[in-house]
Amino acid sequence: MAKTKRQILEDLKLIDVVIELLDSRIPISSRNPDIFEMTKGKKKIILLNKCDLANEKISQAWIKALGKEAKTLAVDANSGKGIEQVLRTIDEMMQEELGRQKQKGRVNKTIRVMILGIPNVGKSSLINRIAKKTSMEVGNKPGVTKKKQWVRIGKNQELLDTPGVLWPKFESDEVALNLAFTGTIKDDILDRVEVAYELLKKLYPNYKSEILQRYKLTEEEGAEIENQENSIYELMQVIGKKYGAIKQGGIVDDEKVARIILEDFRNCKFGKISLEKPD
Repeated sequence: MAKTKRQILEDLKLIDVVIELLDSRIPISSRNPDIFEMTKGKKKIILLNKCDLANEKISQAWIKALGKEAKTLAVDANSGKGIEQVLRTIDEMMQEELGRQKQKGRVNKTIRVMILGIPNVGKSSLINRIAKKTSMEVGNKPGVTKKKQWVRIGKNQELLDTPGVLWPKFESDEVALNLAFTGTIKDDILDRVEVAYELLKKLYPNYKSEILQRYKLTEEEGAEIENQENSIYELMQVIGKKYGAIKQGGIVDDEKVARIILEDFRNCKFGKISLEKPD
């Protein structure tokens, strides 16, 4: 992380516009506070990626809140939603600077854009969408981009992708859990069952009907589960039985149930959910 930060600071000297990419569902938890400090004084665009997975009204509230700091847009790198607006915004930001360069006799200046964000927030997918290429390695696993990559788009624009960088210590358990819920922290280094349990615990009070519907449970079954001593874990047990996630001896496979719940959330099976709201 320290090496990556040093490289970013060095590369920033060459950069005209910084794009900071956040997860629409967790704009604060997905924001590395170091990036905010490193990019002070730079022309900046904040993009709320994966907007198709987030609550639209809450995303609009975030656009308004973060817009006080920098131009903020909602995009979805996978579908291409909002990408044209990003390109127009870069051009608008650079018009004045390009005009000054032209007056000095410097024409065809290359506009260099850096994309920054934490792992698995969609940086490489965004570049692929903007560049209309599929040559870069993209995946849904944290940390796919290992080194910086320049990608030319058009005659006078270049994009710089950089490795995702997390910060050394999370400020709260809530931030760590939000990153785990969305898959930013690798599943295989955490207790997946505990993460799924905490996710259900967070979602159930506000998305009860969506969760019951997803797992084909009636209101009566939901009420019966809620009367149990540990209702959230009991819900996981019921889901396991519904899906046939049973180990030898008739015991529910908690690990398999946890994977089902986390994948359902990440694939929007409970509906469009934002885990953070601007205050």
